[in-house]
Amino acid sequence: MLILGIDPGTATTGYGLVRELENGSLEAQGYGVILTPADLPMPERLQRLYSQLNDIISLHRPMAGSVEKLFFQSNVKTALSVGQARGVTLLCLAMAGLEVGEYTPLEVKQAVVGYGKADKRQVQEMVRILLNLPEIPRPDDAADALAVAICHIHHRGPIQRAMNHSENR
Repeated sequence: MLILGIDPGTATTGYGLVRELENGSLEAQGYGVILTPADLPMPERLQRLYSQLNDIISLHRPMAGSVEKLFFQSNVKTALSVGQARGVTLLCLAMAGLEVGEYTPLEVKQAVVGYGKADKRQVQEMVRILLNLPEIPRPDDAADALAVAICHIHHRGPIQRAMNHSENR
């Protein structure tokens, strides 16, 4: 089962692809960021985000997508910008026909570290450990996206995962 995790943003959107193997272990299949230039008008930035997410989905063919939910921010301009990127991301996943999970930062931390108030470094280190990577994925947005994908796998639960495994045989 391959899951695409996304940490949305207008300037930088992180993505991470995580596969759950038959034995239950997790493996990173790829990760990175989509960057959009600040000097482009917002509609063009959102179009680039949509286009590049479509390319990633077409290339890797994930079973599901997972997106970090927007948490309250005191900077309204930033919150609106991230909200627009989230909307484009959700549309892209829906148009691809993917199952979509949405998770708060607290849910992601709980699923990855086991503690909802873990700091960024703890989450990144657990992503490294869970995916058996030699170092913490960079940039931070990519590591965050991998964490969102791991969260989705954990939230699917063992029964749903077992059903998917039996269907894939």
